[in-house]
Amino acid sequence: MPDHTMTKPTRVRVNPSRRTCEEIIRRILMTENLENGSNRHFKTGADFMTYFESLYPSGPALTKQVQRAIRSMGLAKDENGYFLIDKTKSDQEAEQELSSLLKKTSATTSNLGACEILLLSAEQEHRSYLASLISETNSLRPLYHTIIESVDGLILLTADAAALKTALDKLL
Repeated sequence: MPDHTMTKPTRVRVNPSRRTCEEIIRRILMTENLENGSNRHFKTGADFMTYFESLYPSGPALTKQVQRAIRSMGLAKDENGYFLIDKTKSDQEAEQELSSLLKKTSATTSNLGACEILLLSAEQEHRSYLASLISETNSLRPLYHTIIESVDGLILLTADAAALKTALDKLL
């Protein structure tokens, strides 16, 4: 009769938790981004299965767990259908909304690095109204880029502080 007291028990490999699947998927996508600059391999849960099946017993339970993990992560996809690791679906929807509004309003960007700053000192109770009047004055509008209310008055960013100061001094 053989002695069974010395045999090691066989270890059963169980499927990973959803959270473990999420961490593994996140790590795979981060590595893909670091190595290739973007994800060009993973579009669906099935694309991750080779990796998971190398670690865990394959089967429908593992497939469902990976699919649950992907759903719970809420990963956005790029225009080609590949998962984006750095954005959720809500992030992508917000960006699309912003993009739509920027296009609708014909928005543009400006580099204000070359701007000069002019401070127009004004009492606190009149600053908002003064800013409103300046913005409505057609002769002053081409002379500045923006007006910012500050503690001491109005800050005007301009390409030509001397011309703006001359125009404001005429009104003073």
